Amino acid sequence: MVKLSNIRSLTDFQRNTKKHLKRLKRTGSPEVLTVNGEAEIVIQSAQAYQQLLEDVEALRTLEILRRSLAEANRGEGRPVRQVLRELAAEHGIELGK
Repeated sequence: MVKLSNIRSLTDFQRNTKKHLKRLKRTGSPEVLTVNGEAEIVIQSAQAYQQLLEDVEALRTLEILRRSLAEANRGEGRPVRQVLRELAAEHGIELGK
């Protein structure tokens, strides 16, 4: 969540870039930059951005797992061995016994 105290003008960012970069790295919180009083862009440190990407990927994985478990609980889906046999046949792979 962006704090109201982290909303700055693009002009202020341009004039005080080093100060802004230092704060971005220290806090990990993003800043909203405005142009003519309108929100225009969000900036954040590379480390905070990487963490955001990792968090999103983890949430996507959890959602897939949640749906998969719900399907299994409803008796949907196919046995793994059947799927593996089909994949092996489709790709010309011989499965061991």
